[in-house]
Amino acid sequence: MPLHELQEQELLHYLTHSTGKMALLIHTTFCGTCQLAERMLDIVNIALPELELYKLNINYAPHLRDTWQITSVPCLVIFEDGNPLNFEYAMHSVDYLYQLLKPNQS
Repeated sequence: MPLHELQEQELLHYLTHSTGKMALLIHTTFCGTCQLAERMLDIVNIALPELELYKLNINYAPHLRDTWQITSVPCLVIFEDGNPLNFEYAMHSVDYLYQLLKPNQS
């Protein structure tokens, strides 16, 4: 199942009510590395169906880009209870992402 694309305001609203672990792929449309990261996360999403996993186009999220100081894409943001805990810029492998996102990991 492909990752659901959120808009900036939708994400901000969602984060205020979020509990538990969630991940967000920050990308741009024509970034080849972003497309590869998304394909890897699609596999992780199948292996971890309980994980909330979304994507956000950084070109349409200037507030978050500035607040979180996102300087490059792809960027995987891992949240716990709506708070960003980790910003991953290197999507090494499907296994790396799986280990990073599986339950009881931060």
